[in-house]
Amino acid sequence: QVQLVESGGGLVQAGGSLRLSCAASGRAFSRYHMAWFRQAPGKEREFVAFISATGSATSSADSVKGRFTISRDNAKNTVYLQMNSLKPEDTAVYYCAAMVQLMNRVNPESYAYWGQGTQVTISS
Repeated sequence: QVQLVESGGGLVQAGGSLRLSCAASGRAFSRYHMAWFRQAPGKEREFVAFISATGSATSSADSVKGRFTISRDNAKNTVYLQMNSLKPEDTAVYYCAAMVQLMNRVNPESYAYWGQGTQVTISS
């Protein structure tokens, strides 16, 4: 089992940057595939970015491609989301999630473990 805690959210102006972190506690973090999702008010939770357990494979949603980068440091049990060129439509609560067995990476139901979320607000 793994516990996840996100940090790094906040209020920034459009065009700015933020770096989210997700610290994992528990055993064998390097065995988990990790992802970031986000949920805006009144909307469903949506996939943002994925990174495989070893970090060798990543993918991201079209809406953030070229602006957001996911990475991980297995020695620090942490996954990151670097967000650049932020837009007001990026405003949401951002969640990290962990998956043991590789399944549909964009489906929230594939992930067994979730953090509590961190608020990201982008002002225009």
